[in-house]
Amino acid sequence: MPAMVMDRQIADADLFARAVIEGLGQPQKTIPARYFYDKAGSELFEEITLLPEYYPTRTEIALLRAHAADIARLTGTGRTVVEFGAGSSTKTPLLLSAVRPDCYVPIDISGHFLELSAQAFAEAHADIAVLPITADFTSPVRLPATVSGPLIGFFPGSTIGNFAHSAAVDLLRSFRRTLGSGARLVIGIDLRKNVRLLETAYDDAAGVTARFNLNVLTRINSELGGTIPLDAFAHRAVWHDGLGRIEMHLEAQRDVRFCAAGQEFAMRQGETIHTENSYKYSPEEIRLLARASGWEPMAGWIDPDRLFSIHVWSADIGRIEP
Repeated sequence: MPAMVMDRQIADADLFARAVIEGLGQPQKTIPARYFYDKAGSELFEEITLLPEYYPTRTEIALLRAHAADIARLTGTGRTVVEFGAGSSTKTPLLLSAVRPDCYVPIDISGHFLELSAQAFAEAHADIAVLPITADFTSPVRLPATVSGPLIGFFPGSTIGNFAHSAAVDLLRSFRRTLGSGARLVIGIDLRKNVRLLETAYDDAAGVTARFNLNVLTRINSELGGTIPLDAFAHRAVWHDGLGRIEMHLEAQRDVRFCAAGQEFAMRQGETIHTENSYKYSPEEIRLLARASGWEPMAGWIDPDRLFSIHVWSADIGRIEP
């Protein structure tokens, strides 16, 4: 294994350990959602996207199919596409077939999953250069020297909903720095809707989302010497109306003590580990989010059932960020 790759893996493990120690040491215990996505977690999420209860993926795909030509008209064609998050085997080709890039740069924190998806994509699209980057895209990412602008950013799946509003603004500003002047951003954003529909989307009958949530504990046991009894925790998904978000938790079913990353922790029955938020937006909130983060809305589309939306934003070259 190359020394640089080994060093990066050690650094990633240290970050994971620090996040777990800090998160589990708080009164409301938490684990950052980005640590869902090891190989097993990434595969489970792909399985979630196919569930009947999980409307976002199929709705976003339908919007991309219906409006691909409109998106290409606004973004321009022949530009490099930078995707924040490993490419979906369905969504990404829909965009790329419309904008016809000569280069595709997928960025993802899960290196092994990214490597597999990038290899499969390259084999299926021999006319496009594929340059994967393993990185945490919540900070600005240095793109390969061969990549030149103006660029198209792609951020599907309403992943922006995993971030609190202030953090979402910071993330979108980071995207703007990564992509540079003249960029366009194609972004999928989930909408506020019926609470029952939201809760079932995050607590499916087959239990796949529960396995996805619990997998972060499996990862702690495997990578950080954890002794967490998985049968002591249950998946919970609840809507918080005041904050406009679905919350995912792992709830202790009994009093439990365990070790993780060399530290000992204790939880009482009913206490939870908060693992993910998924914020939902109104159209007015989406416009405010764009402008607060230095992007100018160009166009947006909502499906007939008003479940999901896709937008094209432009980097506002004249704006000076604080």
